[in-house]
Amino acid sequence: MKIWISFDMEGVAGIVDWEQCRVGSGEPYALGQRLLQNEVNAAIEGALDAGATEVVLNDSHGHMSNLDPNLIAGTAAYISGRNKPMHMMQGLDGSADAIFFLAYHGAISGRSSVLSHSYNPDVFSAARVNGTPVGESGINALVAQHYGVPIALVTGDSVTQDDTRPFAPDAVEVVTKESITRFSARNLHPDESCRQIREGASEAVRLVSAGRMASPHIELPAVLDLEFRTADLASVAVWAKHTTRTGDRSVRVESENLREIYESFMAINALAQKFGGR
Repeated sequence: MKIWISFDMEGVAGIVDWEQCRVGSGEPYALGQRLLQNEVNAAIEGALDAGATEVVLNDSHGHMSNLDPNLIAGTAAYISGRNKPMHMMQGLDGSADAIFFLAYHGAISGRSSVLSHSYNPDVFSAARVNGTPVGESGINALVAQHYGVPIALVTGDSVTQDDTRPFAPDAVEVVTKESITRFSARNLHPDESCRQIREGASEAVRLVSAGRMASPHIELPAVLDLEFRTADLASVAVWAKHTTRTGDRSVRVESENLREIYESFMAINALAQKFGGR
């Protein structure tokens, strides 16, 4: 059984500040790295304990090189580095049996969730898939459904779980912390968080083996509605395929092909970073 893992960072137990997630911040980032590495390893170990035979990691945070490769458990493969065409979903294809979303966070437009954003907090103020408000997990579910792979494990705060549940109703959920505000939370002890993630990963693999996990079900043709912080960003977004303007600060991406919607979203994200500004 092949497990493909996309891991972020903001959803790790103990992380509540951007400095813990930013390269160059010194000890705060070093602490964040250690906490993240331990949670990722717990998921790998749990999956292998339950019978997984292959694990592929896709580093999905920041510069996307947040782990020490020498410390990765279980000889898992590690996709790292910037400018990956499929970004948080790089390396997923139909050969995977299950997806884990680790250390994910809530959407920018929803309830308070630690360090919430939707890909780029300077660009997007809201996103919806077929009318359902989404964060990164919901946007990424487009690719999961395209390849027919179930999202089997989700870790992060309780808002993250609520955001993801419409697209992964069967997934095992591990709540690593309860957000109080966008910059505060009641965190599990790191050892307890890792214990629950290890057990959750094993349970997820067992459920997949038993045929009790379904891939996301998004009705086609699907629409991804995006709202931006400024009208200028909406103006350049329509340069992407399948994209039309729906308002001063909003666009819609629509297609029968879910991967194409995601690719257009990534193009919009790149264009907005190039042409946006504070």
